[in-house]
Amino acid sequence: MKPLILITNDDSINSKGIKTLIEIMAKIGEIVVVAPDSHMSGMSHAITLNSLLRLKKSKLYTNITAYECSGTPADCVKIAKHEILKGRKIDLVVSGINHGLNTSISVLYSGTMAATLEAGLEGIPAIGFSLDDFASDADFSHIKTPIKSIAKSVLENGNSQNLILNVNFPAKSSEEIKGIKICRQNKGNWIESFEKRLDMNGKPYYWMGGGFEDAEPEAADTDVWAVKNNYVSIVPCQIDLTNYRQIETLKSIF
Repeated sequence: MKPLILITNDDSINSKGIKTLIEIMAKIGEIVVVAPDSHMSGMSHAITLNSLLRLKKSKLYTNITAYECSGTPADCVKIAKHEILKGRKIDLVVSGINHGLNTSISVLYSGTMAATLEAGLEGIPAIGFSLDDFASDADFSHIKTPIKSIAKSVLENGNSQNLILNVNFPAKSSEEIKGIKICRQNKGNWIESFEKRLDMNGKPYYWMGGGFEDAEPEAADTDVWAVKNNYVSIVPCQIDLTNYRQIETLKSIF
C-alpha cells in the first residue's frame, strides 16, 4: 500500500514551489493537498479563531485530491487530519517548497515550518523544504532528487513518528550541491527597521525592513553556514521550548 502524504505550504496553492513538491511526492505515495488560498508567509503558528474557515476543491489540479483553505498553514494541517482525512493514518506531512530560506531564527516566523510542527503535535513525521530563492519562478530542478530521497528515508524509518525536519537548499548555481549536512539552528537574528510613509490620504503607516545578522558566521555546524557553502542543511526540530538549563537555577531563586 502506498504511503499517504499530506502536502501544504505557506506561499499558497498557486506557488511554483508546491507544484514542484506535488510532482515529486506523487512518485512516492498517495498525495492529498491542503494549502492556503493566499500568501501566508510569516504567519508562524497562527490559527483561525475569530473568522470563518473556508475550504473548497482546487481547480488547479484535476487528477489529485487538492483543496484550497482560507486559513493558515497550521489550519491546513488541522482540517486535513480532522476533516478531509478523518479516520485515516497520514504517513508524512511535507510543507513547501518555500520560496526563500527558513534557516536560523526565521523558523520561528515561518508558516512553512508551522505546518510541520502542527503535524508533529499530531504524532505525524513532517518535513519543511525551503530554497534560497525568493523568485516566483525559482528553479527547483536541482533539488528534486534530494527531496525525494529525504522523504523516502523518513518514510522508511520506523522510528520517525516524532521526527520534524527543517530542510534548506542553496539556490541553483553552476556548482553541484556538495552534499547533506545535519546541522543545528544558527544563532543569528533579524535586525528590523521601520520606514514611516504616508498613504494616499496623507495618513502615516509603517513599512518593516531590515536584514539578517549572523552571530556565528564561522560555525560550520549551523544551517546558515551549510547553505552558504552549497550544502543541503537538515535541522531536526522539536515542539518543547523548555530551557532545561535554567530549571535548577530558577528553583534556587524561587
